[in-house]
Amino acid sequence: MTSHEYWHDGDPIADTAAPDGPIETRWERRKFSVKLVNPANRRKLTVIVVGTGLAGGSAAATLAEAGYHVKSYCYQDSPRRAHSIAAQGGINAAKNYRNDGDSIYRLFYETVKGGDFRARESNVYRLATVSVNIIDQAVAQGVPFAREYGGLLDNRSFGGTQVSRTFYARGQTGQQLLLGAYQAMERQIGLGNIEMNARHEMLELIVVDGRARGIVVRDMVTGEITTEMADAVVLASGGYGNVFFLSTNAKGCNVTASWRAHRKGALFGNPCYTQIHPTCIPESGTHQSKLTLMSESLRNDGRVWVPLARDDKRAPGDIPEDERDYYLERIYPSFGNLVPRDIASRAAKNVCDEGRGVGPGGLGVYLDFADAISRLGRKAVEAKYGNLFEMYQRITGEDPYEVPMRIYPAVHYTMGGLWVDYDLQSTIPGLFVVGEANFSDHGANRLGASALMQGLGDGYFVLPTTLGNYLASGPFEKIAADHEAVVSAKAAVEDRIAKLLSVDGDRTVDSFHRELGHIMWEYCGMERTEEGLTKAIGLIRSLREEFWQRVKVPGTGEQLNQNLEKAGRVADFFELAELMCIDALHRRESCGGHFRAESQTPDGEALRHDDEFSYVAAWEYAGAAADGKPTLHKEQLEFEYVHPSTRSYK
Repeated sequence: MTSHEYWHDGDPIADTAAPDGPIETRWERRKFSVKLVNPANRRKLTVIVVGTGLAGGSAAATLAEAGYHVKSYCYQDSPRRAHSIAAQGGINAAKNYRNDGDSIYRLFYETVKGGDFRARESNVYRLATVSVNIIDQAVAQGVPFAREYGGLLDNRSFGGTQVSRTFYARGQTGQQLLLGAYQAMERQIGLGNIEMNARHEMLELIVVDGRARGIVVRDMVTGEITTEMADAVVLASGGYGNVFFLSTNAKGCNVTASWRAHRKGALFGNPCYTQIHPTCIPESGTHQSKLTLMSESLRNDGRVWVPLARDDKRAPGDIPEDERDYYLERIYPSFGNLVPRDIASRAAKNVCDEGRGVGPGGLGVYLDFADAISRLGRKAVEAKYGNLFEMYQRITGEDPYEVPMRIYPAVHYTMGGLWVDYDLQSTIPGLFVVGEANFSDHGANRLGASALMQGLGDGYFVLPTTLGNYLASGPFEKIAADHEAVVSAKAAVEDRIAKLLSVDGDRTVDSFHRELGHIMWEYCGMERTEEGLTKAIGLIRSLREEFWQRVKVPGTGEQLNQNLEKAGRVADFFELAELMCIDALHRRESCGGHFRAESQTPDGEALRHDDEFSYVAAWEYAGAAADGKPTLHKEQLEFEYVHPSTRSYK
């Protein structure tokens, strides 16, 4: 084992669940090779599902429909408040309704390329394959997708692609899809097949004899801490973008469920891979606690531009056409305003760094609909984007029908997550991870409208097959509440809560979180350097030490206590943040939106190093090593079908 200043090199890791042979038939062959559970035996098996977003909601509903007993947990007051509800622009599927050259293979190809050749081919091809079934499932549930004149489902285009494959319900696609999964869940709750536990937060994973067998949860209303047992555990707890404090995620989104599993032995894959979304409403001041996304679908009709001259303070309407720079159309003529998210984000940062940004602090670019309104008419634009325009006006006080929107990149989605194999099983047997909580399908950059596709693909179609294969290897002995592993897991949660409450310092949780987020955005955001990342690790360590000495958590643990909830989540963010910086430090290449200043082409584009870094970085928890350094396990990526090349959208 080689040791570096911040990590150890461990043994390589491999995905042994994926079949070999022709990629087109791998999923069919895997489905046929799995062991099945007799329907009569499914009633005797219990599965815990943590999270009720698109991945968790669809998984819980499908498993319960299949006959398993499901215990579902979410920290929101209702499953339908999961953050998937905020997704706006659409969901991809290779239906080729537009007859514009789309296919399962093209969706597969563009997803691997869009992820900058850092995703597994097997997983991505399966995702493209099940995409067509997701749409059929959602339509059957009554999801009101937009339709064209002839009654067929309508499509629009998203970044990184030259076909129209994105199905949508105005700017409310996530909401409508989540309600579809939610009503399927509610049916099973009514039948008694799902036990729904809202306002419960998972604070620990229970591992017995090397297998995931349950979780420790806190009732967020009463403060009661209980242990919940099952035959398998499914994490569908979303991403960790809130490590940056300001992100497009709901304020409650956190890493605790995943991080607790990581500390128990689940490897964490590619933690530094963060999606920076190019079309967010710019930050307006220090009073803000989150950022708001404007759907990428707006780039279908909105044109992105900045003034040609530096420090041009004129109103946008006063800047004539020949003094504007439609920089995406200029630099990337093939894709124009619909380049992938990482490309659009970096381009926006570059023009703002040149002093040509607009709005407060010069941190913004225009997204202008004047051409679309004159071409299509205001009513047609309203029909496509009306609720998005209304949301923008409410937040900024500006009417986007009259003046261009102002947008700027922001943290949106995390491609990293717990490492899983082809069956979506983590390195802890019996612990399955679905949706954004796993690392599996996107590589170094996620194409727009693929998050909903992965969440529903995992929950409706993949997990119910592969989880059954695991459960068929049982039966598993019943675990008593007084089992040593159960008692110690519960005690660890109680001790942690007591420690947070006992510090009684003089700084709020939010002040620590905001400072951590600033460090992460500054040094582990869109642009990274070796010097900056090394500095960030030192800053994070000292701030974490200060947190445990000075944090103020008022109230008690035996009540509704939102400060306590936040404190536990921020404590985990500190540990995750350090691992993210170590992961970014070890990956000395620019890849996706992860731009290492030391690794760029002569014209300033990202420069990959496939000979050195064509692998998934799967990290073992630092506490497992005597010196507290995490251990890096590499899963080499093999490309048989989509051969790595320089990404060009020009």
